[in-house]
Amino acid sequence: MTADPLTLSKRLDLYEKLMRLDKPIGILLLLWPTLWALWLSSWGTPNWVVVWIFVLGTVLMRSAGCVINDMADRKFDPLVERTRDRPLATGAVSLREALLLCLVLVVCAFCLILSLRNWLVVALSVPALFLAASYPLTKRFLAVPQAYLGVAYGFGIPMAYAAQFDRIPPTAWALLLANVFWAMAYDTEYAMVDRADDLKIGIKTSAITFGRFDVAAVMLCYVIAFALIAWVGYQTHARWAFYAGLGVAAALAVHHYTLIRHREPARCFKAFLHNNWIGASIFAGIVVDFAVVRGVYPM
Repeated sequence: MTADPLTLSKRLDLYEKLMRLDKPIGILLLLWPTLWALWLSSWGTPNWVVVWIFVLGTVLMRSAGCVINDMADRKFDPLVERTRDRPLATGAVSLREALLLCLVLVVCAFCLILSLRNWLVVALSVPALFLAASYPLTKRFLAVPQAYLGVAYGFGIPMAYAAQFDRIPPTAWALLLANVFWAMAYDTEYAMVDRADDLKIGIKTSAITFGRFDVAAVMLCYVIAFALIAWVGYQTHARWAFYAGLGVAAALAVHHYTLIRHREPARCFKAFLHNNWIGASIFAGIVVDFAVVRGVYPM
């Protein structure tokens, strides 16, 4: 029997919401560190084919991660105001459908990785998948699951360096650590939105763990993240444009303090979304540093 086009359209819309393609902030927060690594590892001359493979892979893996997260949290999401309307929480999409969708996304992402013909990158894709799949479970037992998220969201960094060098230098691990602290900062802002609901259902988050020191912890995480990125810049002989981009990011983080200091959920969520501009500012500084100051251009 042929599917009704309207029904098919509605199902595709549900799958889009399940993958959070209607909310691209997660893709951007995953993409910016990967782009930083691609430009830094190639000294400003990344191959565009490699760039597009990583961009598409980022979209696919973030989408798969969202599906995995909703499968793991399908019993908790109906109890949280912000998540109660998600397709799995409402029963609009079945667990079997979600599992098949996740499988398709992961297979497509793996095919992209194979096209690079780099076995170190292929090997790194295994822990990358494990991190993405296991993150939702960490909210049951880790006091600061946001740190784990930072590793999962930043694993494109060592993969990008591996694609360029066939090895992973110390600067890649430093950049990954910077991403861990950045993720702790922005995801704590995110967790501050759901703190009341998370306390009721027993989910662990950094916003709960840090308690009354949550705002201070967010700002300290920003400071450590930016200091590590500055060290990476020093190691790669960055010029003024790199540090200018980092300075803009720091100024944006200071603005976040004004948004989160009273812990109002709407303003905390605004600060979380605003992290897109922090990632973009750092990337812009890297690109300008290589393309304008040093005069090198992507292949």
